[in-house]
Amino acid sequence: MGKIAFWYEFASTYSYLTAMRIDEAAQRADVEVEWKPFLLGPVFKAQGWTSSPFNLFPAKGRYMVRDVERIATTRGLRFQMPDPFPANGLHAARIATAGRADGWCAPFTKAVFQAQFADGKDISDADVLASLLANVGVDREAAFAAAGLHAAKDQLRLTTEEAQARGIFGAPSFTTEDGELFWGDDRLEQALAWAQKL
Repeated sequence: MGKIAFWYEFASTYSYLTAMRIDEAAQRADVEVEWKPFLLGPVFKAQGWTSSPFNLFPAKGRYMVRDVERIATTRGLRFQMPDPFPANGLHAARIATAGRADGWCAPFTKAVFQAQFADGKDISDADVLASLLANVGVDREAAFAAAGLHAAKDQLRLTTEEAQARGIFGAPSFTTEDGELFWGDDRLEQALAWAQKL
């Protein structure tokens, strides 16, 4: 069975689109998915950006919103831009990182994306995150405690550094076991097809 790593950031609109379809697509392709939350802030800073390129370049930002609206509609998903954008997904990313070891990273991640981009909820709000954890059957106190440990914080930092070392400059991105990099929701099928050959 092939394998890909799915690199995503909770503030990323296109990561939302991927997160909601990657399991089904990977299952059809008989490819295993490793969910890898990371932070785009340090990646953007290394490129000399102080914010999302969709904020720095307004025309690009307007296009992105309409593009994601079209794609979401085609896929039967709801979409609304969070305000402010990008949302602060640090706590959610630490929780998801803690969940990688216990096997609930993927369902929690999908719940966070759904809450933010479909339901318009503030994913920096601890009560929102607690509710999402409960919805996927994870104990809030245990998850919050694990996310607050140095291990989870350090792992998220290391994952972000690994993303940079692999040349990742945006989200979603996919890497295969031979180090091939694919960027963007529209490259998911290519990444899966590449992984199938390994």
